[in-house]
Amino acid sequence: MTYQANYTLPSELVELVAAEGLDALPELIRLVINAAMQAERQKHLGVEQPYERSAQRRGQANGFKPKTVKTRVGEITFAVPQVREGGFYPQALEKGLRSERALKLTVAEMYIQGVSMRQVRTILEKLCGSDVSSMDVSRAVAQLDGVLEAWRRRPLGEFVYVTLDARYEKVRQEGAVLMATGVGPDGHRAVLGVSVSLGEHEVNWRTFLQSLVARGLRGVQLMTSDAHEGLGVARRTVFGGGPWQCCQFHPQQNASDYVPREEMKAEGAANIRAIFHAPNRQEAETLLTKTVLKYAKTASKLSTWMETHLPQGLTVFDLPEPHRRLLRTTNALERVNEEIRRRTRVVGIFPTEDACLRLASAIRMEISGDWEAGQAYLTFKPA
Repeated sequence: MTYQANYTLPSELVELVAAEGLDALPELIRLVINAAMQAERQKHLGVEQPYERSAQRRGQANGFKPKTVKTRVGEITFAVPQVREGGFYPQALEKGLRSERALKLTVAEMYIQGVSMRQVRTILEKLCGSDVSSMDVSRAVAQLDGVLEAWRRRPLGEFVYVTLDARYEKVRQEGAVLMATGVGPDGHRAVLGVSVSLGEHEVNWRTFLQSLVARGLRGVQLMTSDAHEGLGVARRTVFGGGPWQCCQFHPQQNASDYVPREEMKAEGAANIRAIFHAPNRQEAETLLTKTVLKYAKTASKLSTWMETHLPQGLTVFDLPEPHRRLLRTTNALERVNEEIRRRTRVVGIFPTEDACLRLASAIRMEISGDWEAGQAYLTFKPA
């Protein structure tokens, strides 16, 4: 490209605008921005001409690099001036791209809020006036990666109660999204961490829990989760023998596997609910003993299973009564999972674990922000 001292519009472009009107906007924008960028470089170098010798010169011009930008009037390829010493980038183009960055962030937010990729493309095409590929939308969504990574790595602190759960998503093959939530000393909830793995194997849970500790998680007085074997081993490895509450919902479902007759299922489930809803631990243990004896002959497998597994759901009785209902199951996360399900349903199958982690993190980051800014989940009496 040749250099020009005069950056006024050439007569042929004026004629083009007169002939084509708004259709000439892309070429007009290209010329104006290119001219502004060249002028910026000359000012940066401290000379009026590219090859001018002067004691005030602060560097050397080094040609141009093409940069294609999707704008709302179509794709435009600009010639970005370079300097040999580096440290220069024209503000004319930088400022012009701010609205495009805002548009990309809007696209990302649409996707995170559960708008399908096809709908996002349609909307973006109407705004930009050009075809937009799924890759373009994916790149726009990827703009959030730095923010989400910082959130996942943020320092933690003291959390009195911690709840662990997993949700399965389709990532080529089925993958598990591991999640930890906590309640701090101020009674507010927060999402402590999110991770995506191929399953709930012990090594995956252990790595996840170790990352929470490395980020400063401390002061845990109770953990609530289901009785998944891999999670249990990982929890004991990382946190030792601290108090654990088995989610009371799962035993009520699992008991049906041990009843000998279909008509006994409803009665067995009702007996388990009565144990878990007892007013205190002593009465719960008394009901458990009676129930175990009740089924010792008529349903011996159920009786043995109850004696072994139901005590794991009684730890919550050691907590203040107002806290028990909120911490005796992992059901508090069901509303979270419903919101996640609504937004991930439009995706279908995630192409990569990173794509799944991006959306899972964004949704949980939003939910955690609402929790932390809202009312306290529970209250602690002053010591």
